Amino acid sequence: MTLVVFGLTYLFLAIGKVPGLRTDRAGIALIGAASMLCVGLVGFDEAFSPMFLDYKVMVLLFGLMVLVGVLRLEGLFERLESLLDVGSSRRLLALTIGLGGALSAFLVNDIICVAFTPLVLGQCRRRGYNPLPHLIGLAMASNLGSAAAITGNPQNMYIGINSGISYLRFMAKLGPVAVLSLGLAYLLITWIYGNQLAGQGLTPEASDENKRILRPIPVMPTLIAVVAVLLFFSLPTTALPLVALGAAAVSAMSRTPPGKLFAQVDWPLLVLFAGLFIVVGGFRKHVLPIWGVTEWAWLRDEPLLALSGLSVVLSNLVSNVPAVMLFKDVIAAMPEDRRETAWLALSLSSTLAGNLTVLGSVANLIVVEGARREGVNVSFMQYARVGVPLTLLTLVIGIGWLALMRY
Repeated sequence: MTLVVFGLTYLFLAIGKVPGLRTDRAGIALIGAASMLCVGLVGFDEAFSPMFLDYKVMVLLFGLMVLVGVLRLEGLFERLESLLDVGSSRRLLALTIGLGGALSAFLVNDIICVAFTPLVLGQCRRRGYNPLPHLIGLAMASNLGSAAAITGNPQNMYIGINSGISYLRFMAKLGPVAVLSLGLAYLLITWIYGNQLAGQGLTPEASDENKRILRPIPVMPTLIAVVAVLLFFSLPTTALPLVALGAAAVSAMSRTPPGKLFAQVDWPLLVLFAGLFIVVGGFRKHVLPIWGVTEWAWLRDEPLLALSGLSVVLSNLVSNVPAVMLFKDVIAAMPEDRRETAWLALSLSSTLAGNLTVLGSVANLIVVEGARREGVNVSFMQYARVGVPLTLLTLVIGIGWLALMRY
């Protein structure tokens, strides 16, 4: 029965919907969790215990969503748009990749994509640039930049809290890979879409129609965000959820109406997490002991190649967050001296795999859907022209880096 519930849940997660219904991945995870509970595979009290529902990850994610929501509503990202106001299409691409990647490392890549997509489109329209390479650059940079830190994306948060790797050590290990990958993304996009960067794909809008009065930089929310990031570096990983929640609470003491602020929270993502914790928990309870997954030597003894390869495949089938959750017990069964490398390899491969196709990560879909609403189409093949080679090259760089580094 556990296999039936788990299998159907992950099958529909891979498809992205239930045929004949309008439910999305969050709804699928909710149905799967409710099935586990109602059939009696997981007890109600058991499901909401720390062994199943990893509330620390949920609190960390929620806190960052509120914090970034305040920054967005107070106009910080509108002010950052002035940094994108440059004189050439290639410079705009470089700044989009650099700024998007850097912010994604600290403030969750999905949220950065929500805030930056209209800004990048606005700059392209005002200057008559073809938005396609810039949108692809934003999506890919948000994935690559998020690989650098625990707060970069949801799967890194899960790994950071469950692995115990400090924020500073995590960034010291994976930050260089993220920086190299961002540079590679710029080179590939300029090589593949160089003709579209050189020419004008749109008619420039009249400048007098685009004059806006920008609000002052929101000093207090920005200061709170900077202090929170500094605390991330100085405190143990277990304290990250409290820092994020405290920062959210203080930043919420603003003039922004609570309803408007909480509308910035990605509630479906939190529902997805909660549902998956229960579904995967039932699978770990009833199936993993029978299968003896923790004893599979090929997976346990080769964390770099085997774990990374399997993670890439699963991340593109069912998304990276559900994929990462399945490996917790496998890594826990590894010799202690291999666990850190295994966690880092899992984090890096699941994140880099998000660039393979437009369906590889939520960040990609946010950019593509945001552009579509503005009349700009980014097709599957247009994205894959850069995504496939970039993913393969960055995986080689990442695995090689983890295999050779000695600090």
